[in-house]
Amino acid sequence: MLQDPIGIPSCFSSTTHHATITKSGQTLFMSVYKTQIAGNCRCITVTWFKHLLLHGLTVSVDGDESPEAELSTCKVELKPWSFWRKQGSKRFSIGGTKSLDVFWDFKAAKFNGETEPSSEYYVAVVCDQEVVLLLGDLKKDAYRKTGCRPALIDPVLVSRKEHVFGKKKFSTRLKFHEKGRLHKLSIECKNKSGEDGVAPAMEIRIDGHLMIYVKHLQWKFRGNECINFRKVRIEVYWDIHDWLFSPGLRHALFIFKLSIPATSPAISTPSSPLSSRSSGSVDGLDPSGLHEFCLFLYAWKVE
Repeated sequence: MLQDPIGIPSCFSSTTHHATITKSGQTLFMSVYKTQIAGNCRCITVTWFKHLLLHGLTVSVDGDESPEAELSTCKVELKPWSFWRKQGSKRFSIGGTKSLDVFWDFKAAKFNGETEPSSEYYVAVVCDQEVVLLLGDLKKDAYRKTGCRPALIDPVLVSRKEHVFGKKKFSTRLKFHEKGRLHKLSIECKNKSGEDGVAPAMEIRIDGHLMIYVKHLQWKFRGNECINFRKVRIEVYWDIHDWLFSPGLRHALFIFKLSIPATSPAISTPSSPLSSRSSGSVDGLDPSGLHEFCLFLYAWKVE
């Protein structure tokens, strides 16, 4: 598979076993946030998972930088039973010394058939009377329930890993920044077998706009391209070798790296040797507020 040349936070290299995902057919979403906990910079990984028998999330916090440091994890299962309260809290510790609390409320959460809720929920991670990470739109409810103050430094979403299943088309939602709106990202592989003399091709779209079109996939099954969408620079890498040449259930890997210089009020990047396409206008945010972000999309093709 493609060995990505971009920097990946070490905390993102958690042990997600592809064999387990393949056997269970579970959809999995991992988001990594960098924040400060008790004065130390740490990564918090929030993983949503869903398959036929189980639906829930885990919250993991990395230890210190020593090799023996362990990952501290809190798991929450979303029970389908009517008597499950759908809100609560759990406590866990980092390195056996520092305690953290995870609060959640899914009483009115809207999932719309997805693995992650889209609205009417919150998940809050608390340490030393500070909310170091807050997900969801019920922020006032979260502060009232926890009785804690917001952290002085906002967490930064640095990486996201997704495992999705499909036949020809794969879709997900993508935010350019934490306060921005969701954009629809879709990938479609056409004419995989090359029937009727037509070479296999691939389309990548954002909000319906065709951003990348690759013909002759049998020769271009690995590649990269740079695009601009709403003045956000996106580097796209793909490796679909196993889709074309390996039998059975196999995945392709797509990497989307978003980057805007943090000190610049506008896009200012050196010319790239990669081909470039652009679309749209700025997404309602001063680019100086954006940070680098990577989306790793594992697309499992089901025959």
